[in-house]
Amino acid sequence: MTALVLALIAGGVVGLALGALGAGGSILTVPALVYLLGFAPSAATTAGLVVVIGTSLTALLAHARAGAVRWRAGLLFAAAGLLPAAAAGLVSVHLPATLLTTMFAVLAGLAAVRMLRGAGPAAGGGAEAAAGGNGAAGPSSAGRAAGAGAGLGAVTGLLGVGGGFLAVPALVTVLAVPMSAAVGTSLLVIVANALVALAARASTAVQLDWALIMPFLATAVLGAWDGRRLAAKVSARALQRVFGGVLLAVAAAMGVTVLL
Repeated sequence: MTALVLALIAGGVVGLALGALGAGGSILTVPALVYLLGFAPSAATTAGLVVVIGTSLTALLAHARAGAVRWRAGLLFAAAGLLPAAAAGLVSVHLPATLLTTMFAVLAGLAAVRMLRGAGPAAGGGAEAAAGGNGAAGPSSAGRAAGAGAGLGAVTGLLGVGGGFLAVPALVTVLAVPMSAAVGTSLLVIVANALVALAARASTAVQLDWALIMPFLATAVLGAWDGRRLAAKVSARALQRVFGGVLLAVAAAMGVTVLL
């Protein structure tokens, strides 16, 4: 099977997961780029940011049209993560491949456990319209919001993932964003962090294979639309279990490669 065909298939799977679950699908991008397409970990995390930006921006526009984005809360949360995202993006390309793989395996394992325990975002990504309003609902702690936003920015910049499975619960618990708008708002945060992290890496010497990245991104975007339709037919819990199982297997496989 050629690399181009693998890129098309892998991108479709990533998009399908993203569209069906609302968040978390992009965490499959880096392992797919490394183990299926032969990218070095540093190049994969950079390419992962490109995929995250493309898919998340597409999904953000859909959520915005449905009125399911709290712009003020999202921008507040994103602002705290911009500097950590930029700093982590610069650091990431200089880290050893083994360390990057280990950190990514741990993150994937945590995401898998969250999905299997049913703590992930609702299927369909909260596409139903929120009641409106662009600010955070209810009182919130500025310190907690800044800490959570900074942590998410660092994760995005360092590992090239969107981190929606972290952003959604943080927005709900810290900024009191309703679940109906949490996924759409998390996409705004993810796009902002990923753009800054990618810009920080622009001056590095990482070489990207755009002939594989662009087909991957194209099928990921298309797959996201199919995933949204799938979410309307299959229960959220079933989707989370399937995706969590796949992610746990990916995390285990990455851990084995580190040990060997």
